Amino acid sequence: MPGSFDAFNISLSGINANRIQMEVLGNNIANASTVGFKRSRTEFGDVYSNSFFGGASNTGDGVSVQKVRQMHSQGNVAFTDSNLDLAISGSGFFVLSDNGQAKYSRAGQFGVNKDGFLVNNTGMRVQGFRANESGTVSGVVGNLVVDSTD
Repeated sequence: MPGSFDAFNISLSGINANRIQMEVLGNNIANASTVGFKRSRTEFGDVYSNSFFGGASNTGDGVSVQKVRQMHSQGNVAFTDSNLDLAISGSGFFVLSDNGQAKYSRAGQFGVNKDGFLVNNTGMRVQGFRANESGTVSGVVGNLVVDSTD
């Protein structure tokens, strides 16, 4: 039978795990309508007693949050007034370049910056397979440029 200090720690572990779950649920609710949102789920695990001398007991020591896992699933695809907005149907991500560092997103609200690059709302450049002057697509990935000349 656990002592009162052990019982307090076991109870405290449950309160802390529940706090984290409430934070995850709050984040899911707050961001449910944002573009490219991925919901998360809290995964819990039991904590068991462990003895320094190898004699583990059958009593638990509470609960811990093992992982907060992002749930990647298909969201709603909606039409917009922008010809540059894109959506991914199924699995996958848009590849963006943040000053040379690859970032991934499901949010497809894009525009063109002053230099003609296709960018997201934070200025990261959209990556894609480059094409030559005749329109043949190569296997080289780079920044996508929107040519606005006629």
